Amino acid sequence: MLVNIIISLVIGGVCGWLAGIIMKSANGVLINIILGIVGGVIGGAIFNFLGINFNGIVGSIICGVAGACLLIFIVRLIKKK
Repeated sequence: MLVNIIISLVIGGVCGWLAGIIMKSANGVLINIILGIVGGVIGGAIFNFLGINFNGIVGSIICGVAGACLLIFIVRLIKKK
């Protein structure tokens, strides 16, 4: 169980890092990693709601990057106001 949590955190961190590169985020690496972890949860919920299931590490990364990109976009909108 603890191993699964650690793996999820690492995958979320990678997703945040990748999303930061994709979105050319001005946030720091730590913020991008946190957004990746949270984005993985949000992306998983959104894709699950839509009936799209990703399996394996690659699927988790795709889902997490999509969620993290969405969060980075939302953070940019909030910062502009």
